[in-house]
Amino acid sequence: MTDTECEAPAGRENEGDARSSRPAGEPVSTACRDGVVVHGHLWPARTPAIGSVIINPATGVLARYYHYYADFLAGEGFDVLTYDYRGIGLSRPASLKGCGYRWREWGEQDFDAALRFMDAVRPGQPLYAVGHSIGGYLPGLSPTANRIDRMLTMGAQYAYWPDYASGHRLRLFLKWHVVMPALTAMFGYFPGKHLGWLEDLPAGVANEWSFRGARMERTHPTAERGDVLRRFGAVTAPILAVTMSDDDIGTVAAIRRTLWYYRNAQVTQVLLKPEDYGLAAVGHFSLFHSRHREGFWHDTVHWLRDGINPWSGHVIASS
Repeated sequence: MTDTECEAPAGRENEGDARSSRPAGEPVSTACRDGVVVHGHLWPARTPAIGSVIINPATGVLARYYHYYADFLAGEGFDVLTYDYRGIGLSRPASLKGCGYRWREWGEQDFDAALRFMDAVRPGQPLYAVGHSIGGYLPGLSPTANRIDRMLTMGAQYAYWPDYASGHRLRLFLKWHVVMPALTAMFGYFPGKHLGWLEDLPAGVANEWSFRGARMERTHPTAERGDVLRRFGAVTAPILAVTMSDDDIGTVAAIRRTLWYYRNAQVTQVLLKPEDYGLAAVGHFSLFHSRHREGFWHDTVHWLRDGINPWSGHVIASS
């Protein structure tokens, strides 16, 4: 199936969005360089705008999960874009079976389109990227990533299984590197939603996850690997990378493996503990839950708005 055949119809919504009580942004669509259209929402700043923010979701997570955070940032003076990668949520085609979208296209095409969209609708504004999990890895794949002025990542990694937390490694390996590829081969896509694990995934994304090695560029054709490394190297935006101590996927080692590719950026990695915010657990996903509004979310504004690390006492690596 070609990319055009996989493309979601313009304006495609799902029942969950129609019933949702979540904050509502303005529906938007933007075309990628390869012609695929991705869909999302624009959240205009409710005070004089101080910058633009693009929120990159984790793998298999709907963009609407980040709507509360986007609405919060809009109230802090940012124009915010949330969007679903091709094959997910609002950008899902009528059928995923045989649709070969991959992580690399989420970065090279979808995030790149998001960058160009925000540049067009808010020209001249500082542009910031917030990336959750794979969303913190993808910016380096974009040919226009040098446009980014500042990045904030949470649990940013690309799923090399030996980096999983030791006490959870076997369970996660069986789940994502045995069961997932087996079901993907059986169904032609990964039926994650039916399992209650995450959203359904295109086969290409699922298989990249399942078979990722220690060096991400080796999943690209040999002739393209140098270009991939150069794109990551072209990113000079300061990066503040958040690691949670109880994150069994985005461990310190996993995040360092990803940050290594941003070799020309000023990178700061911090390690936070749930008790820093009076919580028993945070893990890989919950930092975007609205209970973090008065704590973690407010801290992120110091970085996005002023470039000030609010967790300077928690730095474990910097370059």
